[in-house]
Amino acid sequence: MDGLARLKWQCRRGTKELDFLLNRYLETEYLAADQGERALFVELLGMEDDQLMEVLMMGELEVVGEMEVLVGKVRAFVVGEV
Repeated sequence: MDGLARLKWQCRRGTKELDFLLNRYLETEYLAADQGERALFVELLGMEDDQLMEVLMMGELEVVGEMEVLVGKVRAFVVGEV
C-alpha cells in the first residue's frame, strides 16, 4: 500500500463527519501542502477518534501553532468555507 492509499485508509474513522472532513482535506489540500503540514496531518490522524471529534467538530480540545492552522483548514469544510 503506497503512502496516499495508507492515509486514505487512516481517514476512515467510522463516523460520517470525520470521514468527510479528513478525506476532503486529503483530496483537496494534502498534495499541495508542504512537508511540515503533511507531517502534521499524519500526527492529526494519530489522534483517537474522540480527540478528533473534540478538535475538528466541537473545538473543545485546544491545539496551538501550526496544528491550529491545519485544524482550521480541515474544519473549513464543516462550514463550507473551502
